[in-house]
Amino acid sequence: MNTHSKQALVAFIAATAGLAFLLAADLPTYVGAGKCKDCHRTNSQGRQYPIWESSKHAQAFNNLRTEAAMTIATEAGVTGAPEQSPVCLKCHAPQAEKAPQLAAEGVTCEVCHGPGSNYKKLNIMMNHDESVKNGLIAFTSADDIKARCLNCHANAHNKTFDFAATWELVKHPKPGK
Repeated sequence: MNTHSKQALVAFIAATAGLAFLLAADLPTYVGAGKCKDCHRTNSQGRQYPIWESSKHAQAFNNLRTEAAMTIATEAGVTGAPEQSPVCLKCHAPQAEKAPQLAAEGVTCEVCHGPGSNYKKLNIMMNHDESVKNGLIAFTSADDIKARCLNCHANAHNKTFDFAATWELVKHPKPGK
């Protein structure tokens, strides 16, 4: 390979690496429920964080460490610990694959509302349209919410899912909305 070809190859590799870096820098990442907590725990915001924190969703990952989970997993043909099984984590800690450090949060804010790195800033969150533009998944109807829930709750462990009753336990609207 001559000097000109080597220089062209190096330039191509550098340009490709730079482009990959720029594209990756813009991809949203998961930040964890702790980043949502400060603003979404107040009465004026609808106490979304405390509602989640006291829900079964917040305990979904921890439930995989119980004897009952081991029994269910074994009956479902899962080998090994449920808290390490992709089959179980898919619903009990949906972020585990992309953000393993957040698996213990269970079914958290970003599972439904999308990775928060691009919309978490207060100046963005103060404007709903800007939040959505920056990746916030905001549901516009009960049918949209139900469809998201059914990703995990459709025939989960052969249990009937009553969306209306369950939604009453976990809904968290901002007051006045």
